[in-house]
Amino acid sequence: MFTGIIETTGLVAGIEAEGTNLTFRIESAMASELKIDQSVSHNGICLTVTSVADGSYTVTAVDETLKKTNLGQIQIGERVNLERCMPATGRFDGHIVQGHVDQTGICTNVQDLDGSWLFDFQYDPDQAGNVTVEKGSICINGVSLTVFNSHDDGFRVTIIPYTYDHTSFRDLKPGDIVNLEFDVVGKYIKKMLAGYR
Repeated sequence: MFTGIIETTGLVAGIEAEGTNLTFRIESAMASELKIDQSVSHNGICLTVTSVADGSYTVTAVDETLKKTNLGQIQIGERVNLERCMPATGRFDGHIVQGHVDQTGICTNVQDLDGSWLFDFQYDPDQAGNVTVEKGSICINGVSLTVFNSHDDGFRVTIIPYTYDHTSFRDLKPGDIVNLEFDVVGKYIKKMLAGYR
């Protein structure tokens, strides 16, 4: 389980195809603290560390993950948001994040407000019963954020300077595909209500 509070970013230093899977080599200051079999969120996707070397480590994404996330479009040299799973003694500074991407969305607009940034996103509302609510939580590329301007197929978030500078949001532009994990509580409530109809 994760919280959506990004610890650091990593640089995609290598990508290798193995059948229908892709193995990613990630360079990060966090690498020396990792161990094999550890779970780490990469842009909101829970992946298992398979090897650790000086300043880098590797993870493998299977075909199903590549189809349902933006990992298959990641290029060498791009940054990814990283978060280790939450320790039992940790604080919920973000919200409950499972590391299981529900679907991808698209960034439709970025507005610089000279002190913060507005990002608009659109998604397919017919997939898996996903829903956003005003002032509810959303996880975008692994980052826990608060939704506003929520509507049937999209929403808006505000990014503060710290988040902009310390995540891959600084690289995000209109047309980019992002990973979305909707609030797990909202998903359960929607499913329960649908069952009573």
